[in-house]
Amino acid sequence: MKRLLSLKLIAAMSVLVALTACVSKPSRQMDYTAFRNSKPSTILVLPPVNDTTDVGASYAMLSQMTMPLAEGGYYVVPVVEMEETFKHNGLTNANDIQGVAPDKLRSIFGADAALYTQVSQYGSKYMVIDSTTVVTASAKLIDLRSGNTLWTGVASATGKELGGNVNVNAGLIGALVQAAVKQVAHSLTDEAHDVAGLTSEKLLSSGGPNGLMYGPRSPKYGTD
Repeated sequence: MKRLLSLKLIAAMSVLVALTACVSKPSRQMDYTAFRNSKPSTILVLPPVNDTTDVGASYAMLSQMTMPLAEGGYYVVPVVEMEETFKHNGLTNANDIQGVAPDKLRSIFGADAALYTQVSQYGSKYMVIDSTTVVTASAKLIDLRSGNTLWTGVASATGKELGGNVNVNAGLIGALVQAAVKQVAHSLTDEAHDVAGLTSEKLLSSGGPNGLMYGPRSPKYGTD
C-alpha cells in the first residue's frame, strides 16, 4: 500500500514539474527554420504603410521601431539615411517604397533583411462608457537575398497600459463625461505616440514566444 502511494506521489510530482517547465518557458509555435538559415545581422526598416486616418501614424511607429531591434542584437540602417535615399530616388510614399524589389533594396543599402510594417489602428477609441488610445501594427521580416519571409508578427497596445486611464464610479452620466474628457485628453497629449512605442516594443522584441530571434550583436545570440 505504501509502495503504491509512493508511486502515485512520484507520478504526481513528475506531472507538476512538467507543467511548471511549460509555464516558465513558453514554447515557440512559429517555424524559425528560414530565420536560422538566413542569419540576418543588418535590418532595413521601411516606412510603415498607414491604414488609419491619422497622418502621423506611420512616422510615430517608424521613429520607435529601431530601438527594440538594436536591443535584440541587430544593426539597423539609420532611419534618416533610409528616408533621404528614397527621397533622392523620388520615393516618399510607404506603399511605393515597400513595393521596391528585395534585391534592389539590398544593392542600395547592403542590408540582409527588410522589415515591412502596416499600422491598422492608431488613436483614440471611443467605447460609449470609456475611451482609450489603441495602436495596432503587423510586420514581416523579408530576406533581401532570397526574398523569403523569415518572420511575421502582430501586436497591439492601449493607453491603459501607460497607467493614465482610471475609471471612476460616478454612474452612467459620469462615465460618459469621463469618456469624453479622455477623448480630448488623448488628442491634446498625443498619447498615441507613446502607445506606438509600446506596440513597437511588443512587436519587435527578441526572445519572446513567436518573437524575433536574437541578432549576432546580442549576448543571447544562438540561445533561442
